Amino acid sequence: MWSVGFWEPTSDQSSGPAGPSWLSFISHAKDSLWSIDLFRCESAILRTHWVLVVMDQFTRRIVGFAVHRGMVGGAALCRMFGRAIRAQTLPKYLSSDHDPLYRFHQWQANLRILEVQQIKTVPYVPLSHPFVERLIGTIQREYLDRTLFWTAADLEAKLESCFQQYYNEHRTHSARNGRPPEPIPTAGVLHFGSYRWRPHCRGLFQTPMAA
Repeated sequence: MWSVGFWEPTSDQSSGPAGPSWLSFISHAKDSLWSIDLFRCESAILRTHWVLVVMDQFTRRIVGFAVHRGMVGGAALCRMFGRAIRAQTLPKYLSSDHDPLYRFHQWQANLRILEVQQIKTVPYVPLSHPFVERLIGTIQREYLDRTLFWTAADLEAKLESCFQQYYNEHRTHSARNGRPPEPIPTAGVLHFGSYRWRPHCRGLFQTPMAA
């Protein structure tokens, strides 16, 4: 099985004694590497929920979300991953950090069945898992800190139907030269003298569009 060597990045972040750096590996894994991570949030009635987010490492596209109330075990993690990636073409590699959850037998067996190779980030090197960590911060600051939810189903629906669509199709990204991950065809050229605002996420965000 193919493997990649990791090392602590130096200033050029291109190569090292143990093999290519993490960012070099990303550049060779175009369209075949996803990243996953979990984060915790509280409902309006202070119930703990865990959110699994899956993103395409190269395009920054949000692949999907899944929400689970309470503690997450190996079986729950597999169910969450299945919901987050439903109707998607699987990648070759899946990047995750060193959370003990990803050592559960059910999780590792699930990846073997799906024929997806798990790639671990460099321990204690935040640079090795930056994009999904930044995405989680964006979700929390721009959406969850300004949105109430009541149940796991409520939160999952809001993340998928509101934020995911806005983030993938309309939110600009500096790493993509101001383009969203999945730009939609524009209806016309935007002129500053004639435009209107398109609301997203129930008016939480607005983007300009040709009038």
